[in-house]
Amino acid sequence: MQLAETSIRRPVFATVLSLLIMLVGAVSFNRLSVREYPKIDEPVVTVTTQFSGASSEVVEAQVTKVLEDSLAGIEGVDVITSSSRQERSQISIRFALSRDADSAAADVRDKTSRVRQRLPQGIDEPVIAKVEADAFPVIFLSLSSDTHSALQLSEMANTLVKPILQTAPGAADVTVQGERKFSMQIALDPAKLAAYRLTIQDVEDALRRSNIEVPAGRIESTLREFNVTAATDLRRPQEFAQVVVKSVNGFPVRIGDVARVQQGPANERTSVRLNGRDAIGVGVIRQATANPLDLSAGVRQLMVKIQKDLPPGVTVDVANDNSVFIDRSIKAVYQTIVEASVLVALVIFLFLRTLRAAIIPLVTIPVALIGTFALMALAGFSINTLTLLALVLAIGLVVDDAIVMLENIYRHIEDGMPPFQAAIRGAREVGFAIVAMTLTLVAVYVPLAFAPGRTGRLFTEFALALAGAVTVSGVVALTLSPMMSSVLLRHNPKPGWFDRTMEHLLESFTKGYGWVLAWTLRHRWLVVLAMLGSGVVSWSVMSDIKRELSPLEDRGVVLAQLNAPDGSTLDYTNRYARAIEKVGESYPEFDRVFSTIGNPTVAQGNVFFRAVPWEERKRTTLEMAKEMTPRISGLSGVTAFPVTPPSLGQGFTQRPVNFVIITSESYQNLSQTVRAFQDELAKNPGFLQVDTDLRLNKPEFRMEVDRERAADLGVGVDTIARSVETILGGRNVTRYKREGEQYDVVVQTLASGHDAPEDIDKIFVRAKGDAMVPLSALVKIREVVVPRELNHFGQRRSATITANLSADYSLGQALDFLDATAKKVLKPGYATDVNGSSREFKKSSDSLTLVFLLALVFIFLVLAAQFESFVDPLVIMLSVPLSMAGALVALKWSGGTLNVFSQIGLITLVGLITKHGILMVEFANQLREQGMATLQAIQQSASQRIRPILMTTGAMVLGAIPLAFAKGAGAESRQQIGWVIVGGMTVGTLLTVFVVPTMYTLLARKHAPGAKKDTA
Repeated sequence: MQLAETSIRRPVFATVLSLLIMLVGAVSFNRLSVREYPKIDEPVVTVTTQFSGASSEVVEAQVTKVLEDSLAGIEGVDVITSSSRQERSQISIRFALSRDADSAAADVRDKTSRVRQRLPQGIDEPVIAKVEADAFPVIFLSLSSDTHSALQLSEMANTLVKPILQTAPGAADVTVQGERKFSMQIALDPAKLAAYRLTIQDVEDALRRSNIEVPAGRIESTLREFNVTAATDLRRPQEFAQVVVKSVNGFPVRIGDVARVQQGPANERTSVRLNGRDAIGVGVIRQATANPLDLSAGVRQLMVKIQKDLPPGVTVDVANDNSVFIDRSIKAVYQTIVEASVLVALVIFLFLRTLRAAIIPLVTIPVALIGTFALMALAGFSINTLTLLALVLAIGLVVDDAIVMLENIYRHIEDGMPPFQAAIRGAREVGFAIVAMTLTLVAVYVPLAFAPGRTGRLFTEFALALAGAVTVSGVVALTLSPMMSSVLLRHNPKPGWFDRTMEHLLESFTKGYGWVLAWTLRHRWLVVLAMLGSGVVSWSVMSDIKRELSPLEDRGVVLAQLNAPDGSTLDYTNRYARAIEKVGESYPEFDRVFSTIGNPTVAQGNVFFRAVPWEERKRTTLEMAKEMTPRISGLSGVTAFPVTPPSLGQGFTQRPVNFVIITSESYQNLSQTVRAFQDELAKNPGFLQVDTDLRLNKPEFRMEVDRERAADLGVGVDTIARSVETILGGRNVTRYKREGEQYDVVVQTLASGHDAPEDIDKIFVRAKGDAMVPLSALVKIREVVVPRELNHFGQRRSATITANLSADYSLGQALDFLDATAKKVLKPGYATDVNGSSREFKKSSDSLTLVFLLALVFIFLVLAAQFESFVDPLVIMLSVPLSMAGALVALKWSGGTLNVFSQIGLITLVGLITKHGILMVEFANQLREQGMATLQAIQQSASQRIRPILMTTGAMVLGAIPLAFAKGAGAESRQQIGWVIVGGMTVGTLLTVFVVPTMYTLLARKHAPGAKKDTA
């Protein structure tokens, strides 16, 4: 090879080339962002619309449907989901990865504005945000104090903490939970109103007249001017109490005469606790494509400023931070890189026996790894779990080429050739093989660009980072390695004891291998049977192994989700939340128990159990969650269960099974179908905590107005509606100022005045002739049940069935069972789909077979072009099914599954195992060109190449051992790749060194392949 020979003759050139690679890589490293995964978050845009007073059915028909019809035509939409709740519509549009989040949001804004005129007049303006509906905060802060009230803490959270946190990088929204907003509460006494012949409307009108703030103008003189402000607004409870409502019999009746006036919390529909202590929770939600590590780091920096600005006695703590796992898992991979490097160095030293020789391939590791950062920066990649895993595997890979070059040169030196001439000759002999191996490994990753969706993006960054490292190592093996060999390697005429012992062992092994190989070449049918047997093993294990999107990980937190019966109060939900907290407090592994109750409704809540660091505990969160399940699920009166957060950037509260039933029929019919579906799932023990988002049992009192009687009496329907709203829910009539902030003035009845529907008998409205008419004479009340929320999937009515899975039941098995159940239960007019983790699993499963076949085809074509033969590549690639058998058996034996991570390992293995065949076949072809017979050529080639094959396999296997036995954050995913490589390379190498020579003798052509020579 000309490049290798030039480097040997010009050592400074070879040195400078490697130094430049490292310099550019080091500069690029500082510019790479750090993430958990590659940028795999699809752009999600949410449209939220408030429609006060509207039921879920009205919201669905008049708001959600209108907006969905318009939004469906946007380019690049993957799926549209919506939820119509009482007074609120939420539509989430998930786009393909190729769409830019900003342009997608602009398109949504444009489509929304086009149908604004078709929406009801009473709605608030639709809010469009680049965040998923009901998105979960990345980091929760808690404000607590022994000297300040919940009202004061809430005010600090909204006026001081929230504005600061909104500046954090990637923050989409900041939510305040458990807050108690200030309000001026006018609690009316219905009996006193009736005694004074006053109505609720009279009180509201008096408040509006008396609480105004208008500019009064200015006074101008010759030289000066003064602004004049009329102090006509009300600020203190005493001022509100003195407002005159009406004169009755010549005496003024004031608000204080018919109501209790006090400043207090507007409502108490949420509650937050940290370690049993009441607090105010502040959650920071990230933008759909933002980096959670950057966001969390930004929030923690801002906490220093927040603590300084808070008054003494108020403490701000991190209640829950989902980015801790990301940070620790990335640090764990860095540690694995160091461990793998040490093990690889040990293998090289054992085989080469001298430090001078061992340095040559070891230098390749820092050059290749650091140089890869430059290629990653050029491609727009980031430092994440997948790219770092690629570098871990690269440690064993990048030394391969240098080992092959070094071993060949060293062999010539041991035969008595001077180092310089040995380097020239050795580089010429293996230069082509190194290029072939490098190109083969690069070629195996090209098809990964065809993998769709988020899984494809994961494959791509891992594969190209590994391919980049291999490419750099190939350059180093053809430049720096032969140059250093010519300078550092020397013949050792007096080897020491260790050197002699290792050489004797290796010589004995080589002779033994040569004898076994000769025997197998005389009994080639046994090798063919072994090859076929490995294929059968691969097929049987592949058919039996469990399939899932990603392995469950110990992410350092357990989340208990709580659902009380619809219609439950905050006190009811809170009582059970405290019981769940007690369960977590009994585990010493949990150092923080954080509860948020009342989001999104008072009947729902979440309890977080944050575990101490991984190295400080023996049990995983998966084990603890399993142990807690019967204690939490056994609570009667609520539906509650502990879960561990999913991997691959899925939603924090998302469950593995997310099966959608779609129809155009009524929700009542859909509900019956869902119940039948759930009955079938109840028969399968693999499904745990089965739930659905379709609930038609929310209790509601429906008031129907007798319009004819109201018209006869001269009472407007709007007056009746406003009176009912004031009685039951409280009505925001006006605003008042407090320390520069505006708060609501709420008119409501005393707590004892809206306990039961019969209380409307106590409320009167004014009719014709100043007559007082009880509300009960104008309305009829009946109790009904209504949906909690109405959901759409792909613009059609839908119900989503979610579930957790037992430890011995995989997601693949679950989805197969659901599909079979759908065929059995669903009638015509119904369809099914999947969402969340289930949707991504289906996408990745469909693409794996295609990617794997394309990888084989690409390698075959690249090898055919290099060897100028279609037979030799076939011989080389027969080693692939052998390695697959070892990988799959190791995966199954270690309790692994076929998931994204193990699939990445399998495709990587295709490129790794073919390197052995390339070494043997390429050298056999060289010997045949020199006139040697086919049988003798392959025997000599295999015997001479067995040592570098053992070295490269040892480096690869030991480099993957730290992955297979990984501990700590994210270990479950790393173990999957590790066992695939360890099992595949060990078994694959053991069989390849016999199968490739055997098949070469059976299939090789009479003449050695190669370019045609000029015979003239």
